[in-house]
Amino acid sequence: MKPSKLYSDQPTVFVPVEFEPEFNVVLAEIRVPENRDRDTHNLGKTTLGRLLDFGFLAGRDAKFFLFKHLDRFEDFTFFLEIELPDGSYVTVRRSVAEASKIAFKKHTGRHQDFTTLPDRDWDHIDVPFDRAKELLDSLLDWRALKPWRYRKGLGYFIRSQEDFRDVFHLRKFANSHADWKPFLAHILGFNADLITQHYAKEDELREKEHKATTIRQELGGEIEDAGKIDGLLLLKRQEVSRKQELLDAFDFRTQDKADTKQLVDQVDERIADLNQRRYSLTQNRKKVISSLEEDQILFDPEDARVLFREAGVLFDGQIKRDFQQLIAFNKAITEERRVYLVEEREEIEAELKVINAELNALGKRRSEMLAFLSSTDSFAKYKHLSGEMVTLRADIEGLERQREFVHRLQQLRADIRTLAEEKSHLQAAIEADVEAKNADSDSLFSRIRLFFNEIVEDVIDHKALLSVVVNQQGHLDFRAELLDDAGVATSADRGFSYKKLLCVAFDLSLLRAHLDDAFPRFAFHDGVLESLDDRKKENLLGVIRSYTALGLQSIITLIDSDLPPRSDEDPVFEPSDIVVRLHDVGDDGRLFRMKAW
Repeated sequence: MKPSKLYSDQPTVFVPVEFEPEFNVVLAEIRVPENRDRDTHNLGKTTLGRLLDFGFLAGRDAKFFLFKHLDRFEDFTFFLEIELPDGSYVTVRRSVAEASKIAFKKHTGRHQDFTTLPDRDWDHIDVPFDRAKELLDSLLDWRALKPWRYRKGLGYFIRSQEDFRDVFHLRKFANSHADWKPFLAHILGFNADLITQHYAKEDELREKEHKATTIRQELGGEIEDAGKIDGLLLLKRQEVSRKQELLDAFDFRTQDKADTKQLVDQVDERIADLNQRRYSLTQNRKKVISSLEEDQILFDPEDARVLFREAGVLFDGQIKRDFQQLIAFNKAITEERRVYLVEEREEIEAELKVINAELNALGKRRSEMLAFLSSTDSFAKYKHLSGEMVTLRADIEGLERQREFVHRLQQLRADIRTLAEEKSHLQAAIEADVEAKNADSDSLFSRIRLFFNEIVEDVIDHKALLSVVVNQQGHLDFRAELLDDAGVATSADRGFSYKKLLCVAFDLSLLRAHLDDAFPRFAFHDGVLESLDDRKKENLLGVIRSYTALGLQSIITLIDSDLPPRSDEDPVFEPSDIVVRLHDVGDDGRLFRMKAW
């Protein structure tokens, strides 16, 4: 459950890296003075973590450096030797040119070299990519991750610089919370099944609500009451039956009587009402138009001044100003009144338009009915009734389709109510589970949060709180915060160096809490000492060493300028700790001994 060796079939370009079971340092030395102030040095300390991920069967990504620079790496084949739970080893062979064809070899010896091993001596050869991941998953046997595969949480134990931005949400995770929150809850000791079911129920509820909205749009504001539609269908079918009897009997007296009654009671009465309303509106419109024409101020002060001068009367001065103010006041009133009058005219004209359209339709209907009543041609009446039957049957078909939509809508509403209730029950169960795990001092989560605080407090002498809460939507929110002396969360965790420390503390606390489980036993942290002051660097290195003493493997990368100051007699690292030493003098100092890309 730990990386043991990483090598390639081109050892002169990529020197084999043999990892120790516990503490491993990838040290980049900046020997050229002008390079010390640079942010990046392209020596390969970060690349090592990417190669480990490649060996653990990361998916092919065009942005990944091996594929982005295929002209440089196409001929490489990489080998990752991994220690298994039973103390044996498996070597994974993966070439760049055929990255989806994987080979496996189980063995008992450590730090083997299988670069020249014939294909016939491999246990599995040219295994398709998806099947290869399944096979490696069974070999690693990280049962504590089930039902998820081994790669789901690998990002917590191979942390790149991009993965230090958030303690919980890794770069490799999809944006959907349903993709990663159930898994994280599981490895923290919560009931992930409840969370998975809650997300699934939420998706199902959202889908049903979307379908209900679509059906309402298809109905287009029509009747949504099935009872009313059934009543209309009953009346329409009765009318069809009655007309069919008339057609079958070829006797139209009953129809004549019904049409006469309808003509008098409904059509003529409605026409009379509409004509009366049209007359009233027409008169009102005439008055409004007249008012608009009259609302003009005909008095002109200049004309009055000329007239007064001819009469020998003085008009200038106060009299002229009073008249101008009066005119301005009347103009303001007139404009406001004009706006109301224009609006009233528009409303009248709109209503008249509707009335005229209805009167035209009623007039046509009245003419047809009179023609039917006055007709002595039975075949013409038969044809007329047949046309009405066609219209009635079309109406019935439309109502039946509408009823089908309404029934579907009613069923969806019932499903939505059921799903909402089930979702509410799941949320209550999640809240109860989180509350119980928080309250239980012996729970896995309680142990993890104690280890987390212990690490942070040992490094920076501040308490840290790992917390999980259920938000209003029933989803879990994960938080990692630094606390002040009063136990109040501070903003210190927002700085990148402290955010990185929280990530490292979280990863290590996970590993320690799962020491008794079939769980990963290693962690790769890139640039682990960056931005910390010297005392905190010493503290963090002390914590990492204490964790490796528990049986965990730590692989850290750093630049020599990030090392805390020590005398030559008391170096920070023993020579055996440094598994890769990089430098900036020529190509031989890089992880890949070639020109930088």
